[in-house]
Amino acid sequence: MANYNVSPEGYYGEFGGAYVPETLRKCIDELKDNYLKVLESESFRKEYLSLLQDYVGRPSPLYFAKRLSEKYGARIYLKREDLNHTGAHKINNTVGQILLARHMGKTRIIAETGAGQHGVATATVCALMNMECVVYMGQTDVERQHVNVEKMKMLGASVHPVTSGNMTLKDAVSEAINDWCSNSDNTFYIIGSAVGPHPYPDMVARLQSIISEEIRGQLPDKTGRDYPDYLIACIGGGSNAAGTIYHYLEDEKVRIVLAEAGGLGAGSGMTAATIQSGKPGIIHGSRTLVLQTEDGDVMEPYSISAGLDYPGIGPLYAHLASIGRVDVMAINDDEALRAAYELTRLEGIIPALESSHALGVLGKMQFRPSDVVVLTVSGRGDKDIETYLNNMDRYA
Repeated sequence: MANYNVSPEGYYGEFGGAYVPETLRKCIDELKDNYLKVLESESFRKEYLSLLQDYVGRPSPLYFAKRLSEKYGARIYLKREDLNHTGAHKINNTVGQILLARHMGKTRIIAETGAGQHGVATATVCALMNMECVVYMGQTDVERQHVNVEKMKMLGASVHPVTSGNMTLKDAVSEAINDWCSNSDNTFYIIGSAVGPHPYPDMVARLQSIISEEIRGQLPDKTGRDYPDYLIACIGGGSNAAGTIYHYLEDEKVRIVLAEAGGLGAGSGMTAATIQSGKPGIIHGSRTLVLQTEDGDVMEPYSISAGLDYPGIGPLYAHLASIGRVDVMAINDDEALRAAYELTRLEGIIPALESSHALGVLGKMQFRPSDVVVLTVSGRGDKDIETYLNNMDRYA
């Protein structure tokens, strides 16, 4: 993917890089020097793929959504990441990163989490590998995702509520970075999204690329060809989308449509629609698009979805949007809720609120009956059930 791959310096076009304090430079350089050697080694691939198959439960199904297809006039296939162990795509990445951490001799794992799925996935692999696990989570998200908090604790993780800022994902990332600065010798930071300083965006994309690798292998049996006309996924940091599009970026026949969290509206001030409303800036070690005030301060984002409630965006998406390779739509809270109930009633699948934003794209598109659409259901909706129940009268 010569046109879309990260440069040796860690940039996608003008976005990316590694803007970190001097105390972290050694850690970042150590990671940069090791990640490709390990990820591309035969021994890593063998153990990684074995765990994905026997522990995670891959390959995840590519399901033909018959009733959804009838409604929207296309052949719609759902990539069922919600059926993975722990209920989301996040574990594809945490399995790979903890194997890397072990290879590098690290004994303590830290992570950030918003919706809690990455935190659960990290705590899960730490239990599997017998490693200490510390998870930072905004207090707001601790309250709205308390089931996942209890899962993390049951798995042996220490969950640290963060009370700075608006107490969500941005603030959890900041606290995790502070921890890493203080404990760099023995600690490995597992970032769950395609954000942060290089090499994290590229590493997360590579580990999640199993999604598009499987799609390419599954489509011929379903459609007679190995590519769709449309790929649809949600983006916050963008880990599930990175995996969904990785092996199709150079294929111009494939139209990529990404859904970011509009909140109460992209121009409302209560939004996480970074591509539509952000400006270039630096956040958490990366130059990307950032929601900012006129003075350049980071704005507090808002979304009903804890996993999309982030004021930045993965640098890959900032680049892809700037060159027109992807179409990005802001899906508001009400559109995501309506789409979630629609999938539940038509297909018997309760999606995560993050995935519901991707589903919200369908009503904004004009398809042909012959179009093949692949949409990634990044996670299941167990964690969001209280939000769904609170809105049942409006959307059911």
